[in-house]
Amino acid sequence: VQLQASGGGLVQAGGSLRLSCAASGRTFGIYGLGWFRQAPGKEREFVAAIVWSAGSTYYGDSVKGRFTISRENTKNTYLQMNSLKPEDTAVYYCVASGRGYNSGSSFWYADKAYEYWGQGTQVTVSS
Repeated sequence: VQLQASGGGLVQAGGSLRLSCAASGRTFGIYGLGWFRQAPGKEREFVAAIVWSAGSTYYGDSVKGRFTISRENTKNTYLQMNSLKPEDTAVYYCVASGRGYNSGSSFWYADKAYEYWGQGTQVTVSS
């Protein structure tokens, strides 16, 4: 599975961006897609995930109420980011998991749940 993320850029605080992730290859085995981010000097952070079968969504505490993850089909997912803050500045990585079948909610928050990672797209929020 290959993941291609796009949509990053520079935006002022309070603005919005929409990230896209296109999956290709053997996507029939994917149970969920998600996003992580990493800022310079900081640990990688879970942002959001969506499970294909149930449509369940999960969010990191720092983005709840501001970010929305959605899916279009089995190959595309989106991250709508509103009310952006300077602390949202990071490289955002699209991720996919073929291991999450019938897993509980806690599974989706861990980076070890995802065996496929995209190349990342930079999001910069200016104050």
